[in-house]
Amino acid sequence: MTEIIVVTSGKGGVGKTTSSASLATGIAQQGKKVAVIDFDVGLRNLDLIMGCERRVVYDFVNVIHGEASLKQALIKDKRVETLFVLAASQTRDKDALTQEGVERVLDELAKEGFDYVICDSPAGIEKGAHLAMYFADRAVVVVNPEVSSVRDSDRILGLLASKTRRSERGDGGVPGHLLLTRYHPARVEAGEMLSLQDVEELLGIPVVGVIPESDGVLTASNTGVPVILDESSNAGQAYADTVVRLLGEPRPIRFLDAPKKGFFKRVFGS
Repeated sequence: MTEIIVVTSGKGGVGKTTSSASLATGIAQQGKKVAVIDFDVGLRNLDLIMGCERRVVYDFVNVIHGEASLKQALIKDKRVETLFVLAASQTRDKDALTQEGVERVLDELAKEGFDYVICDSPAGIEKGAHLAMYFADRAVVVVNPEVSSVRDSDRILGLLASKTRRSERGDGGVPGHLLLTRYHPARVEAGEMLSLQDVEELLGIPVVGVIPESDGVLTASNTGVPVILDESSNAGQAYADTVVRLLGEPRPIRFLDAPKKGFFKRVFGS
């Protein structure tokens, strides 16, 4: 049975595509067959973060409009055997996506034996975002620890509850998991950022992961390597923990506390 997971948020720039790439990679590393789809038509970025931008010949829109087959458009990852990427179009607009076309592609992925389909949603509530979440079985809601990001994500939760196939069938909407990104414990302690507890209380959904602020994320994005593959990075380790939780295994959340200063740093402030 194929499970469709949408990675979504209300606000842009919170780390959705970075998260989609790492979650898809991590799930595939667990031996699952995974496709990750870029729904952000016109602003294609997933292929860059996955490091396959030069291998894109056909894209998601080509498949929807019958201009290419799914097998022609899927790009097999060179690092993880069971991971495939379906890139977005850079030259079409959001209207190129249709509900019937998206459903057909998802059905074909299921027939091809994919265990998971990760839908990398555009930000906001326009057509691409709606179609990315409409067929989902679960949602990962990516949030930064700031008020505007939390407020916008609350609106997304409302859509997941009311504007999806599950809600139309009376199944209670799409269940959401909170993924808190760019978490900086020292700034949280200083009152400059919301804490994990603050965000949990405001959104009321279970936390699947907390990704600390890390230079490794930018480095990974610029080199086309999902940060989860950087095992020396706190962010990479946090994404690996998140994948395990998504797959149903409990694991403590790390990287919530600011590093303690040593004696000389406390005395000399350096």
